Amino acid sequence: MTRLPGWDRALECTRALLDRKAYDLVVLETGNVSSIADYFVICSGRSDTQVQALAEAVEEQLGQQGARPLAVEGLQHGQWVLVDYGDVVVHIFYVPVRQFYDLERLWTRAPRVELPEPFQSQARSQKTGTEGR
Repeated sequence: MTRLPGWDRALECTRALLDRKAYDLVVLETGNVSSIADYFVICSGRSDTQVQALAEAVEEQLGQQGARPLAVEGLQHGQWVLVDYGDVVVHIFYVPVRQFYDLERLWTRAPRVELPEPFQSQARSQKTGTEGR
């Protein structure tokens, strides 16, 4: 099975997250400002259970493409789960934890990626009202 390029992998993560009703989803292009990853996919869940389900959905979706994460951190507690695919790192936060760490502010030099349709419309419709704070 061929390896997905970074952008396609980020879109597959986005698909899995939005299908499971992730909130406030953004994709940051981090490749030009860091060697950590090419993309950060950041979203929120409204409970620790939803955060865990979102992480599992990403693993399942990418697993169907033959991709396995290099690491998964925080799944047991469901407050901030990090799923690392090397070129794409997915950050799934419980809403109050996301507000506290405010990764978008820390990575302000990384541009937000405009998602293609239907992802953009779906992401826009799944907001908690806490994004951008």
